[in-house]
Amino acid sequence: MLNLRFSEFEFECGTDEAGRGCLAGPVTAAAVMLPQDFNLELLNDSKKLSEKTREKLKPFIEELSVTFAVTHLGPNIIDEINILNASIQAMKESIFKLKPTPNYIIVDGNRFKPVENIPHSTIIKGDSKYMSIAAASVLAKTYRDAFMNKIHEEFPMYNWKQNKGYPTKEHRAAIKKYGPCKYHRMTFKLLED
Repeated sequence: MLNLRFSEFEFECGTDEAGRGCLAGPVTAAAVMLPQDFNLELLNDSKKLSEKTREKLKPFIEELSVTFAVTHLGPNIIDEINILNASIQAMKESIFKLKPTPNYIIVDGNRFKPVENIPHSTIIKGDSKYMSIAAASVLAKTYRDAFMNKIHEEFPMYNWKQNKGYPTKEHRAAIKKYGPCKYHRMTFKLLED
């Protein structure tokens, strides 16, 4: 069972991102604030859940959370400021959208930049330890997958519906055959040597 709280603060939010290792599409972050009585048994790190389970959890998280927000940052921003900075920026933008404003932030991973004067803690594997980070990981993943499914219609040859922009053999073969498109991250190694 995941922990509900890390701090003693009432308005604690968890944040996480999805799509850092992809060759195409946005990096997507979510921030989620949960009520004191929150309980969702299936909830876990989105990477440990099937797509079906993530889709099943999404409406419950949205309905039961105090507040949540999701942010996509596209390939042009990723190429401009690099993927780590874009991931942090997307998480920060999601946090800024939350009402009420959180008074404590817990972040999946080990890197973050302060959001105004709100205290924060980075937690390695936080998405498998704390419910709010796990909930943020599920929202980030489901919203990003939906985005990739949508742009798949525009560029079906890359099969993003299947690979979601990750560097699969098939995705790289399609880049080699058709070249990159506007959704590809040009600072990433799109082809293997």
